[in-house]
Amino acid sequence: MTDAIRVDVVDDKDEAFIAATLDILDRTATAIGKPFDGCDLQIRADDDNGELVGGLFAREIQGWLFVKYLAVAEAARNRGIGARLLSKAEMEAKRLGLAGVYLDTFSFQAPRFYLRAGYVEIGRLPETEGRPARIWFAKTFEKD
Repeated sequence: MTDAIRVDVVDDKDEAFIAATLDILDRTATAIGKPFDGCDLQIRADDDNGELVGGLFAREIQGWLFVKYLAVAEAARNRGIGARLLSKAEMEAKRLGLAGVYLDTFSFQAPRFYLRAGYVEIGRLPETEGRPARIWFAKTFEKD
């Protein structure tokens, strides 16, 4: 390897670059017995007509379920759909024997929703210069 290392911004989404970077990350973790080989979880909510009204995307990472996205269509809000999606994700995480669920949201989105669902705040980026706070939440599962 040479000392002349270039560091450049990649302008376009480059799937091969992303895969190669994740491979470097995973090889390092695998070498210490902590591979990033978790499964993806997708949960969808449909109305009576089969139309999508909400969805949740998550990934198992190091024995935890990370909820990357949870969304409910505006016309379907306040009907418990988000709570049902989250509950289904928690049931799946328990079935898989995971430690719990973690996720993040912005201050203008749903922090009270996650608090009502039994999540606790575990970290935050502060609101600054008109940018919203980003808040991380987690819920651990008690072992029976």
